[in-house]
Order: sequence, then C-alpha cells, then structure tokens
Amino acid sequence: MHYGFDDDHESYRREIRKFAEKVLAPYYQSDDKAAVFRRELATDMAGMGLTGLRIPEEYGGQEASAVIAGIAAEEVGRCDFNAGYLLINAALISDIIVRNASPEQQAAWLPGIATGETVPCICITEPGHGTDAASLQFRATRDGDDWILDGEKTSITLGMASDYAVVLARSGGPGARGVSAYWVDLASPGVSRSPFDDLGARAMGRASLHFDQVRVGADALIGQEGDGFVRVMEGFDYSRAIIGLICLGTAQVSLDEALQWCRDRVAFGQPIGAFQGVSFPLVEYATYLKGARHVCYEALWRKDQGLPHSAEAAMAKFWAPKVSVDTIHQCLLTLGHLGYAADSAIGQRLRDVIGLEIGDGTAQVSKLVIARSLLGRAYAP
Repeated sequence: MHYGFDDDHESYRREIRKFAEKVLAPYYQSDDKAAVFRRELATDMAGMGLTGLRIPEEYGGQEASAVIAGIAAEEVGRCDFNAGYLLINAALISDIIVRNASPEQQAAWLPGIATGETVPCICITEPGHGTDAASLQFRATRDGDDWILDGEKTSITLGMASDYAVVLARSGGPGARGVSAYWVDLASPGVSRSPFDDLGARAMGRASLHFDQVRVGADALIGQEGDGFVRVMEGFDYSRAIIGLICLGTAQVSLDEALQWCRDRVAFGQPIGAFQGVSFPLVEYATYLKGARHVCYEALWRKDQGLPHSAEAAMAKFWAPKVSVDTIHQCLLTLGHLGYAADSAIGQRLRDVIGLEIGDGTAQVSKLVIARSLLGRAYAP
C-alpha cells in the first residue's frame, strides 16, 4: 500500500507554509485584538488560489483535489486559525454551487469567490433551530417569478463581512424536503446584521442576519426547489474534514512550540523535557494528532475517489477539534506563565479552536452519523 504524500503534495505544502508564515501569521493576534475583518485577508488568500481551490479553472479557480484543499487548510491553520474560515466557507460554498447550480449561475457567482472579491457565508442556523436544521422556520414565499425571504439567521460566521450568502429557507411543507437554497446579495434592501461579542474568532464577525421582505429573483434558487437541505448537507461531508485539519494545524504548531520549550527550559540542572511528567503528556497528544490527521485525510481521499466518506468526515469533525483543544491546553500548561500571558498566541488558539467544537455540527451529531454507519440506520439512534 502506498501511504503518504507525493512530491507534488509536499511541494504544495511548502509553498503554502511559506505564504502563511509570511502573510498570515503576522496579523493573527492583531486581527483578534482589533476584532475587525481585514478585507485584504480575502484578496491575499485569493492570490495564492486559496479561495478558489474547489472552483473549476474556467471560472478562475484551481480545480484542486480534496486532499490538496486539506493540505492548504492544515498549513493555514498553523499560522492563522481564523483565516481558515475563509477557506472553509469558500470551499464548502463553491462545492455546493458546482454540484447544484446551472452553468449560468456558476459563471455569475464563482469568479468573485475565486478572486476574493466576494466573501461568502452560509446561513442555516436560526434562533430556535441549530442542530435540528431540517425544522427551520425561515420562509421563502413565491411572488410571481421572484421569492420573498423573511426571518432571522443566527451564529453566522463572517456574517458581518460577507457579501453574499447561501440561505436555506422553507419554501414548502415541513421537513427537509420543504427547504430550498438561495444565493442572496447581502446588500439587498431588507437585510440587516447584528454582531456577536465572542470568546474567540473575534475578527470573523459572527452575527445574526435579519431578512425583512427581501426580494430575490428566480435565478437565485440553487438547484431544484425542495432540494436545498439535502444538497447543502452533502457539502458538509467534505468541509468537516477541512475543519478538522485547520484545528490540527493550529494544535501542531502549539505542540512544536511546547517541544522546543522542553529543549530550551532548564530546571533542576537539566532540560525539562528530560522529566517524564513534562514530556509524556506531549507524546500522548502527538500520537492523538497523528491519528486524527489520518482520519481527516482518509475522508478527503475517499471523496476524491468517489467513495462514501460521511462516517470518516464525522469522525474528523468530532475528534480533531476536541484533540486540538486538549493539545493546545496541555501546551499552554507546559509553557506555564509564558503560555498564559496575553501576548502568547497559545491562549488565543485555545479560544479560537473551541468554537469549532460547536460550529458546523456538534460532536453528538457527528457520533450519530457514525453510529448509523456502523450499526445500520435501523439499529442506531
């Protein structure tokens, strides 16, 4: 069995790491302190093709494999965890549009995402419906050839900064088959936004979006009426592995720093790495990170091969953020008072990664997907 990345993969990894260290890392902490999204972040990432990874070349994208997108995610996560949200949103939304939109819609929507001119977000969660997204109440009502959108979407990452959104709305009866997806210009009359004050990811502008009689044309409908929920959820099988790798990249750079501290810091006449109580916890987390990384890349490889990957993506989503949080916490403890200081990036990484234990699917939902895969739906919760 051939097991590992080829020369092209490793060359791409080095290229993205060099870019991320030079362009992204210097702004990671200052962007958090400012708590404002820098528009240059999107154009800088677009210049490296990171917002067009899953977009066909004819629309200005890279048409890259899922594994390549995972490598990019991991390297971005090492240097600026929050920049990873741009990669997640662009990759997920592009994937949804490529799989479901008409050629005319793709030609109109995808080039802007690829160039970074369009920052997109995805609007699913509502005040009363998060995990139970198939029960959403946000309405889309026909008015001639147009649609009228009414309701509130909440906990929207990049909600304050985004230009366009994929919006899930109930256009028909109850349940998943009554939900359609729309591409909405967030500068439209009737759209307003309310920012959140968050523990982490402060520069990413999580927000509630309010839609008051927002009119969109017939050409805003993505795919077929009533297919929106199912088609969008299929995209999460891909993005969950990307999320996992962003978290793991952030944890890995923290582990690298902690290991170096174990070489440099001397106590009782020897480097602190010589003490098992210091080194063994880091060894354990290095092992967990490697295992979680393999799960993430297997999910992406299976997607590239056209194989089922829902269970693997769910494993990546619940395990990688958890092990990343635990790893970063241990690294902070290893550095002691230096890690706890406000000017240490480790504390910010811990705050940031916790957000993806919640967003884009809870651990409980991921475990439900896995249980149904292992047991069969008739024998699982």
